[in-house]
Amino acid sequence: MYDAQWRDYKPFVSPFDPCPPIRVKWYIVPPNQFINFQPMNLPQYSLDEALRRGTLWPALYSPYPSRRAVKGGKGNG
Repeated sequence: MYDAQWRDYKPFVSPFDPCPPIRVKWYIVPPNQFINFQPMNLPQYSLDEALRRGTLWPALYSPYPSRRAVKGGKGNG
């Protein structure tokens, strides 16, 4: 489950916490955090594809996996 947009960190685990610890937590860094300005002639999706993906520019596309797909559940919805 590793992509260039995924980051992980290891939170503090207390010996007195009554819940089972989560050793590694994951989060997504959106691609717009790395683009300071909009370059000229940036490639664009077609309008239909842009509506499906939620952005006009492929450089700003970030897939949003469902929690079921990540946890190994059935289906993608």
